[in-house]
Amino acid sequence: MSDPANTLTQPEPQGASLPTEAAVLQRIITELSSLSEDARQRLINTVCTFLGLSTPAVPVSGTANPSRQHIADRTSSFQFSEDDPPTVKQFIQDKGPQTDVERVACLAFSLARYRSTPHVKTRDITMLNTESAHRPFSNTAVAVDNATKLGYLVPSLKGSKQISAYGERFVEALPDRDAAKGIMDRARTGRCGKIAKRTAVSADTE
Repeated sequence: MSDPANTLTQPEPQGASLPTEAAVLQRIITELSSLSEDARQRLINTVCTFLGLSTPAVPVSGTANPSRQHIADRTSSFQFSEDDPPTVKQFIQDKGPQTDVERVACLAFSLARYRSTPHVKTRDITMLNTESAHRPFSNTAVAVDNATKLGYLVPSLKGSKQISAYGERFVEALPDRDAAKGIMDRARTGRCGKIAKRTAVSADTE
């Protein structure tokens, strides 16, 4: 006959937690079974987001390898949805800015489009650049000032800046550098024309 005291002090087998996991799994399956397919997917995505887990890939009919096709579509178009915003690290990598001024424009665009922060200050640009895991600016204030002088940003409320219309189009065109450069060339040509026109009007009125 076994000793009850020895039985109580014996360690539990390593698989003792598995029935608990199985029970939870069974409850989840039972609860989800009563919902529509769309509702199940929404709940699964919500739980994964809440717990910081990767969401499962959603198969697409008629596609041999839907996950690879999805990646190919994302990297070829470089267009992101507000419903599925990219991380700032991914966004900067995809856009590929080559100068501090271009990086400021991309960061200001990201703040306006994906963070609901259209009016930015130098510290906002610095913090988002740190989050992007990109090299730090040698002088963020100078980079922001230069981006404003070159038309990527415009003055905003209470000393803030915001991405200009041409700045938005520039970032959207990236990583196509020829298209992006053409946009800013037209912006500068138009601005120079307006300045020349104002100068001529001032001279006529003197």
